[in-house]
Amino acid sequence: MGYYSTWLAKAAASTPWGNGVTSKIRSRCIPACSPYFTTNVRHKHSQKVDYRPIKSVLVANRGEIAIRIFRACTELGIRSVAIYSEQDKMHMHRQKADESYLIGRGLEPVQAYLNIPEIIQVAKEHNIDAIHPGYGFLSERSDFAQAVIDAGVRFIGPSPEVVRKMGDKVEAREAAIAAGVPIVPGTDGPVTHSEEAIRFCQNHGLPVIFKAAYGGGGRGMRVVRKLEDVEEMFKLASSEAKAAFGNGAMFIEKFVERPRHIEVQILGDQAGNIVHLYERDCSVQRRHQKVVEIAPAPNLDPKIRDRMTADAIKLAQHVGYSNAGTVEFLLDQSGNYFFIEVNARLQVEHTVTEEVTGVDLVQSQIKIAEGMTLPELQLEQKNIEVDGCAIQCRVTTEDPAKGFQPDTGRIEVFRSGEGMGIRLDGASAFAGAIISPYYDSLLVKVISHAKDLPTSAAKMDRALREFRVRGVKTNIPFLLNVLEHQRFLAGTLDTNFLDEHPQLFTFLPQQNRAQKILNYVGEVLVNGPTTPLATGLKPAVVVPVVPSTPAAPDPTSGWRKILLDQGPAAFAAAVRAHPKLLLMDTTLRDAHQSLLATRVRTYDLERIAPFVAHRLSGLYSLENWGGATFDVSMRFLHECPWERLIALRKLIPNVPFQMLLRGANAVGYTNYPDNVVFKFCELAVRNGMDIFRVFDSLNYLPNLLLGIEAVAKAGGVVEAAISYTGDVFDPSKTKYDLNYYLQLASALVDAGTHVLCVKDMAGLLKPQAAQLLISALRAQHPTMPIHVHTHDTSGAGVASMLEAARAGADIVDVAVDSMSGMTSQPSFGAIVASLQGTEQATEFGLEEVSLYSSYWEQARTLYAPFECTTTLKSGTADVYLHEIPGGQYTNLQFQAYSLGLGSQFHKVKAAYAEANMLLGDIIKVTPSSKVVGDLAQFMAQNKLTSKDVEERAEELSFPKSVVEFMRGEIGQPHGGFPEPLRSKILKGLPGIEGRPGAQLASFDFEAATVDLKEKFGGRIREEDVMSYALYPNVATEFFEFRDVYGPVDKLDTRIFLVGPKVGEEFEATIEKGKTLSFKTLAVAADLTKNGLREVFFELNGQLRSVFIRDKEAVKELHIHPKAEKNNKKHVGSPMPGSVIEIRVEEDKHVEKGTPLVVLSAMKMEMIVQAPVSGTLKAIHVTKGMKLEAGDLIITIE
Repeated sequence: MGYYSTWLAKAAASTPWGNGVTSKIRSRCIPACSPYFTTNVRHKHSQKVDYRPIKSVLVANRGEIAIRIFRACTELGIRSVAIYSEQDKMHMHRQKADESYLIGRGLEPVQAYLNIPEIIQVAKEHNIDAIHPGYGFLSERSDFAQAVIDAGVRFIGPSPEVVRKMGDKVEAREAAIAAGVPIVPGTDGPVTHSEEAIRFCQNHGLPVIFKAAYGGGGRGMRVVRKLEDVEEMFKLASSEAKAAFGNGAMFIEKFVERPRHIEVQILGDQAGNIVHLYERDCSVQRRHQKVVEIAPAPNLDPKIRDRMTADAIKLAQHVGYSNAGTVEFLLDQSGNYFFIEVNARLQVEHTVTEEVTGVDLVQSQIKIAEGMTLPELQLEQKNIEVDGCAIQCRVTTEDPAKGFQPDTGRIEVFRSGEGMGIRLDGASAFAGAIISPYYDSLLVKVISHAKDLPTSAAKMDRALREFRVRGVKTNIPFLLNVLEHQRFLAGTLDTNFLDEHPQLFTFLPQQNRAQKILNYVGEVLVNGPTTPLATGLKPAVVVPVVPSTPAAPDPTSGWRKILLDQGPAAFAAAVRAHPKLLLMDTTLRDAHQSLLATRVRTYDLERIAPFVAHRLSGLYSLENWGGATFDVSMRFLHECPWERLIALRKLIPNVPFQMLLRGANAVGYTNYPDNVVFKFCELAVRNGMDIFRVFDSLNYLPNLLLGIEAVAKAGGVVEAAISYTGDVFDPSKTKYDLNYYLQLASALVDAGTHVLCVKDMAGLLKPQAAQLLISALRAQHPTMPIHVHTHDTSGAGVASMLEAARAGADIVDVAVDSMSGMTSQPSFGAIVASLQGTEQATEFGLEEVSLYSSYWEQARTLYAPFECTTTLKSGTADVYLHEIPGGQYTNLQFQAYSLGLGSQFHKVKAAYAEANMLLGDIIKVTPSSKVVGDLAQFMAQNKLTSKDVEERAEELSFPKSVVEFMRGEIGQPHGGFPEPLRSKILKGLPGIEGRPGAQLASFDFEAATVDLKEKFGGRIREEDVMSYALYPNVATEFFEFRDVYGPVDKLDTRIFLVGPKVGEEFEATIEKGKTLSFKTLAVAADLTKNGLREVFFELNGQLRSVFIRDKEAVKELHIHPKAEKNNKKHVGSPMPGSVIEIRVEEDKHVEKGTPLVVLSAMKMEMIVQAPVSGTLKAIHVTKGMKLEAGDLIITIE
C-alpha cells in the first residue's frame, strides 16, 4: 500500500473536516502507480486548480515544528523527511521523520538551515514532492519559496510573490492601505543604516519600534524612547535580525502605547477562497516575544472582532493569499486597531486555534498545497466555530531569576505534565537531551483547552506544576506567576502587562533537591569526601538501632513547661527548690566536640531525639547548640545550624535547650557589633533556645555583661559562667584564688543572672577544690541555682561532680556513658549510680541511660574518621600541668599526629604550658585558648623557649591571634597584659582599651539581606543573614554549597562522608512524606573532553546520571577559567554563547557600565558591561569563542 493510498484509507478518520471529503477525493484520484495527477476544477472564483497528491514532504526546519509537521504527514500517510545540522545530529526531530539527511557540514549552526541550494539538492536527490518551511529560518524568504518551485517541488505555503510582498513590511503596508485596512505610521522602505533611523526619529518623534524587515517572532525588535539610544539599539536589532533571518534591514514605525496584540488566523486555497479561524490574543509578551497566547481573545468586543477579521480577509483577498497565514493588529485602548504585519507562514501559536476550532492547520496546509479547496475540506466560514478557550505557554530554557538568560546544558531529568485538556508539542524535551546555545530556547509548548479562560488556566497551572525539568533552568516559575495573576484570569491584558507587574518576576527558585543530592553523591564518588577526614579510619557500615519510644504522641512535660508558663526567674527558683541533683546532658554538643571534633550531624541527633523527649524528660537541659557547632555545621557538615535547632526543638518540646554564648563574641571567635549579639539572642530564643551559658574567654566582665543583657532582653534564661582555671585548693596559686571567683560571682549575680555556672573547661577542678569553691559560692548566694561543668580529662570528673553536688551544686553536666570520659564530660550512668539511695538521687534509672548509651555506642562508629581514641587512649592527669581545655586537647593531638609529630606531643603540651605563662597565665577557653595554642605551636615549630620568645620578640613575626590578643581585641585579662612582652610583640601598634565591641559600628542587616538575596535568591531567611553576620566567608561558602548540592543533611552519615558503594541502595527523606530511593550503578572510566566523569544512578526506579568534574584529571586538561562568583574584579559570562564583539582593549581604563563584549546565544544578543570602574588587566576571550555560563571574560583591576 503506497503512501497516498495509506492516507486515503485514513483520511475520513484523521482529518478534522469529516467523512464528507472522502467521496470528493476518490472522485479525483488516479491509479497509485501514476507519479503525477492533474485535474482542472472550476470553483466559485472561476480559477483553475491543479490537483496533485503529495507523497513525501521535506521539512526545512528543526525542533518541535518539524515534529508537528511530521506527525501530520504520518496521519495522512505521507513520507516525512528531515534535515539536520551537525549540531542537531542527536536531536529528536531527525528521529521522528521517516528519513533524515545532514546538511550544512562545516557551516555555523543557523546557517545550515539557511542553506537553500543544499536543501533543494536534498529534495531533488530523494524525490521529494513538497517542502514545508515551518516557522523561522527560511519560512518567510520568497527566494526560498521560488527556488523550491523552480526545482519542480511544491512549496507548502503562500506563493513566492505573496511571501515577498508580505515579508517586505513596506509593500505589506502599501497593500493594507490599498485594501482599506488601517495602518501605523512608519518608514516607506527598509532601513539599513543607523543614520536613516536617526533621521526618521528626528522627523517623526519618539517612541518608535525597530522591526526586522524580513522576519518576525520578536527577533531584531527594539523599542526606542531616547534619541541618544537610537544608534546603539539599531545596531543591536539589525545584528540580531541578520543572525536570525539572513538580512539585517529594519522597518521603523511609531510605537503604539499599551496596545493589545491581536492576530487573525487566515486560510486560503488556490481557488481564491479565504476564511478566518478567528483570532488569538498575544499580548503577554516579554522583549516583544510572545510568552502566552490565548484563543479566542478574551473580552474582545464582537463588533471589533467582526471588523478585524473582515479586514484580515479583505487584505488576504487583495494580495491573492493562499495557504495559512496570520494578519496581526495592534488594538489601542479606544478600540482602534492598526495593521502591523502579515506572517506568511504557520505561527508558533497556531496550536490554540486548532484547539478551539478543531481544524488541523498543518494538514490543511498540505491539502491546500495538493490542490484541494476550502469547500472540499468543509472549511467554509459558516462551518467554523469557536469552542471554549485555549492557552499556549512556551516553556523555554531561560532562567527567569537572571533576566531570562538562555540556559544550556544537558537535561538530567524530564517529567511532563499531562492529562485531560493538555497538549504538548515539543522536540528537545527528554532526559539526556543537550540544549545548545545555537538555536531558539523553546523546550516544549504546553496547550490547555477548556470551556473558559479560568478553567483553561487552571489546567495549564496544574500541568506546569507537574513538570520536572532538571539540568537546565526553565521559565516555568514565571509562567505560573502569570497564570495565577488576577488580571490574566480576568482577560484584561495588553502588551505592558508584564512590565507593569514586577511581582511576576519574583519567585522562589525550584529546589531540585533530588538532582542536587545526586550531584553531591557523585562528587564524593569521583573526588572524595567534601569534609576532610582526620584519620584513615572509615565510617562503620551500621545503622544505629534507636531504642523503643513510647507510643504516646506527646512526651511528659519537663522543666521547660515551668519556663514557658512562669518565665526565667520562676524557673530558676524552681530549680533551686528542687531537692535532687539535676543533670544537663552534653551528648548532643560538648561531648562530641571533645571526642569527635564536633562532627556529629543533625541526622543522627534527630534519630535519637524522640527517645530523649520521652525517656529523659527530667533533664535540667540538653546542651545542643552554640559554641563550635555553629561554624562547624556550615563549614564541614554543610548544614544549617538554625535548622538543627528548629528540628530538635520540634522533636524535643519538653526539655530546655542550653547553648554556649561567648559573651560579646556570641558564637564566634572575634568581637561583633553589639546589635549582632542582641539580634542573635533574639533569633535563638525565637527558634527554641532556652538557657544561655554566658561566658567570656578571659572572664572579662564588660564582655560578660553585654551577653547577660542581650539574653535577658531576648527572654532567655541567663546562666552566667565563671571560667575556672588554676586550683583554688592550692595556696601557692594566688592569681585565681577563692576570693577572685567569689568577687566575680557577686558581680554576675548583681548583673541579673538567673543561674550561676562554674565552667571548668579543662577539667582542672579537683574534688577538694570543688568542695571548697561550691561551698563558698553557696554560702555567699544561698538562693542562686549553681551549675557546674567540667571535663573528665584526668579521670577525676565523676568524683569532682559528686563533691560539687554535696557542696551545694544544683546541676552538674554529664555525657551518656558511651560518649563520656577523657576530654568529654563525666559519665551519666556513673553519676546516676553513685547517687542512688541518697537524698540527691537523680530521677533516672540505669536502664534508660543504658539504652541511650547503646545508640551512641553504635552511632560513634560512624564517625571513626574523627575518633579521638585514634591518638588519645585514656584519661591523663597531666592536664593539671598544661591546662589544655578538653576540646582543644584532641584537636592539638590530631594536628601533631597529622604532621608526623605524634611521638613529640609531650613537647607540644609542654610548650602550651610555657606559652600560657608567657601570656600571663590567662583563662583558657575559646577564643583565648586558641591564642595559647597558636603560640605553643609557633614555639614548637621554631624550637623556641620562653626565654627565646622574650628576648627575640621584637624580631619575631607572631601568629595573628597572639597579636590581636596583645592589642586587647578579645578583652582585658585578669592582672593585665605581660610587659614588656606585649610592647615588643605589638611593635608600636596601638592597644585597645575597654570593651572591644563598643568601638564597632552597627552591622547593617538590611543591606546584608539585600546583598544575600541578590546573590542567593529569595530563600535567604533572617537566620541566614545572622549566620553571615557572624561568619561571612563560611556562611557564603555554605550558601553556595547548598545551592549546588541541596539538603545533604538528609543523607545518612556514612553516605554523606564517603559515599555509597557501587550497587548499594540507600534512601533520603527530604521532607515529611517524600522519601527518595537511590541506587548507585556505576562510575564511568572515561572522561569527557571537558574533564567530566559520568556517574550513573537509579532514582525512584528511574535511570539518572550526573557529570562530575574530575579535579585530579582536569589538571592535565586546558579548561577555560571560571569567574569567581564573589570577586568583583572578575567579569564572567552571564550566559552560554559566542563572543561576537570585543569593544575594549587591555590596560585601558573603563568606567562602571562601559560595554565590554557582546555575546550571542539562541539568537539573543547581550552586552556585558563593566561591574566596576578600573583598568582592564586581562581579556580572557577572543572573538568567536564559545563560552559557558560563568566563564571568565575580563579581569579588572
